[in-house]
Amino acid sequence: MATEFLEDDSPGFSDQLRSKQGSDELMKEILYGQNSLLIAITLFVSMVLAIKLGYRVGQNRNISPSESYLAHVNSIQSSLLGVLALLLGFTFSLALQRFDSRSEAVVEEANAIGTAYLRAQLLPASIGNNVRTLFQRYIDLRVQAGAITLANEVDYQASIANENQVLDDLWSFARKAAVEDGRPVTSGLFIQSLNEAIDSHGRRIAALNRHVPEPVLIILFGTFLMTGGVVGYAAGITGHHLSEVTYILVALIVVIAFIIMDIDRPRRGLIKVDQTSLSDLKAAIDADQYSVTP
Repeated sequence: MATEFLEDDSPGFSDQLRSKQGSDELMKEILYGQNSLLIAITLFVSMVLAIKLGYRVGQNRNISPSESYLAHVNSIQSSLLGVLALLLGFTFSLALQRFDSRSEAVVEEANAIGTAYLRAQLLPASIGNNVRTLFQRYIDLRVQAGAITLANEVDYQASIANENQVLDDLWSFARKAAVEDGRPVTSGLFIQSLNEAIDSHGRRIAALNRHVPEPVLIILFGTFLMTGGVVGYAAGITGHHLSEVTYILVALIVVIAFIIMDIDRPRRGLIKVDQTSLSDLKAAIDADQYSVTP
């Protein structure tokens, strides 16, 4: 019976959803709230300074380094560059995984909302019409939310509050439908699909809030600076001037770091999750609602 769905998770369901969303809110981290381009520029300048500082320290050595000492420094330099490459690859993989999960969450949410909207046609007309209208409002809110940057905390939280209110209203109609028509193939299927739509809403918000932990980025940036210092030191003790190739390497590393941060920051920067699935669903629901409007 359809009422079995209600007994499982209808009481306080929206309150539990809000509690889950509240626990998944973005951690107040230092780097995450800063502009990615500003961090990249700061990192580039810091690495150049670290290289020059290492070069000066190497130049100021009063002893002539032996071949074994030079080999030792060069091996340390190669090892640090290897560690840096490993950290870059690991961090890029973390960021890309989270980007993929956010992309999949958009498609899953669009599918869940679309299924629930179609199954609303199984409900009694007095309820189904109101439910479809609410879904039209809900998809409008979800599309609008996709354009809000997570840095805009006020609008972001207001959007979530509005969406939760619409979900509360939809659940109220689901309870009413279960009372008026408790058949599993009508209200039961709708309640099941509405549950999935609500769950997909929570999963997508959780996916937005997951990003590369800040300690990982701090370790990565610290390795940048240490590697730069050793590269400069290795050049300084041999008396070789720093070539343009060194700064090209620094620029390349900084570009990779910028891409990592850009991928890891939803709705900001150059690389953003495609919202086409929700936009297409909104267009389809609007067209359907327009066709049934007298």
